[in-house]
Amino acid sequence: MSRPDIHLYTAATMNGYKPVIFLEEAGVPYDLTPIDFSKQEQKTPAFLSLNPNGKIPVIEDRAEGRAIFESGAILWHLAQKYGQFLPSDPMQQSEVMQWMLFQVGHVGPMMGQAMYFQHIAAPNGHTEPFSIRRYVDESRRLMEVMNDHLNGRDWIAAGQYTIADMMLYPWARAYVWARVQVDDLPHLNAWFDRIDARPAVQKALTIPKANPQFWDASADASTFARENAARFAGDVKKD
Repeated sequence: MSRPDIHLYTAATMNGYKPVIFLEEAGVPYDLTPIDFSKQEQKTPAFLSLNPNGKIPVIEDRAEGRAIFESGAILWHLAQKYGQFLPSDPMQQSEVMQWMLFQVGHVGPMMGQAMYFQHIAAPNGHTEPFSIRRYVDESRRLMEVMNDHLNGRDWIAAGQYTIADMMLYPWARAYVWARVQVDDLPHLNAWFDRIDARPAVQKALTIPKANPQFWDASADASTFARENAARFAGDVKKD
């Protein structure tokens, strides 16, 4: 039996779920290697040969004999390779790309820092209220941008479900973990509901493992929070 073209290296993080969502939605076969941050597997020479930045996710496209890193580049490659979730019209493609870059340049960094200062820095002895407020407030502003844009729209770009939705969803939907309040943003919440209802997305959020604490305010996060803070304790700068 031949191997799948796609070999995915990922972990259960907001960025890590993005290519899994595409592959599950598209019905594309793939091999999966989970990366264990606690063992620093993303810093090994073998992994760094695939991504010199030492971050997940990464894919190897065996048919092309190359590795691709950065989640946006991965989804763009997969969408073009398999002809799914990316319109063919150049102007619509541009719209998709703009919202993908909105995620990469704004939503991911801001919400990521909100999560870092609350769930990694603070439990490891570096509580910084100003930083927390700054990143939570900016994350909230970005959720308002999405909410306003989604007024009268079902999907983020090009009038259809695309890789722009797949890029934004894991981050925006993790407002629970970032402690960003979104209850009064009806268009954003309706978009969440539409994607929450997609079986392939829900399956993807369990691969390589489920982290319900990211999405569900009722989930017991106490043990996960302690383990998460310990796992990334080395990322906290010491004076």
